[in-house]
Amino acid sequence: MLQPHSFLWHYLWLGPHVLQAALAILIWRRGVGKLFPVFLVYLVYEAVKNITLYTMDILPSVSPQAWWRAFVLGAVIEGLLKFAFVLELFFRLVRARPDVARLGKRLIGCTGAALAALAAWAAAHAPIANQFPLGSYAHILEQTIFIVECGLLLFIFLFGAYFHLPWNRWAFGIALASSISACVHLATWAVFANIGWFEKGYLLDFLNMATYHVCVLIWFYYLILPLHPSAVTVPATSETKAGMPNSANIRLLGPGVLPLES
Repeated sequence: MLQPHSFLWHYLWLGPHVLQAALAILIWRRGVGKLFPVFLVYLVYEAVKNITLYTMDILPSVSPQAWWRAFVLGAVIEGLLKFAFVLELFFRLVRARPDVARLGKRLIGCTGAALAALAAWAAAHAPIANQFPLGSYAHILEQTIFIVECGLLLFIFLFGAYFHLPWNRWAFGIALASSISACVHLATWAVFANIGWFEKGYLLDFLNMATYHVCVLIWFYYLILPLHPSAVTVPATSETKAGMPNSANIRLLGPGVLPLES
């Protein structure tokens, strides 16, 4: 259905999500998922959703209308999970500073409302293709989701920098890769939503899929690979063991800087 069906197309669509499923299993087994449960659910859902869409795409019996309806439904659920794990990152970032957390909750709420209004304005001004309106609605929906996601991630980085809030390794890795993916996808889906169908639009699909592949590898680097050998290892105390995954020891990135939070 969707073209072109080259080997690279198949790999870039399916490969990152197979890796994503493996990443979800690894972080669950290592206990990282206990610290970021919403992100773990997102990884599992995203892998299942895209493998399902891939299977529907290669089945001749599935019509374009049925595929795009499944795409829209999947995108709505995906968007809700994205917003949830972005908030999960924010609350984990500010949890050690209750005074800052109270201010942050109000500011991120206002920021989210402003971004939703901006996304609604952009959606209202996007053209609808008469020959296939469902595709246009799908493009506009993705543009809307990525406007809000990009804005919230930018807010978190700026808020953390302003109040000098320390990132742990895992949270930073999740936020970094998510930001790269969101920025690239916002640019490409904005083109799809506002310019309409064009012959070489599949090149933007390649860009989206390749970017997401890189982001999954970034998640692997930050969530799975061990810290640099120069990091200091100290025995964990009884206080630090509570709630810590694989708590035989604690890795220190520097004096007093922990990559984990209880």
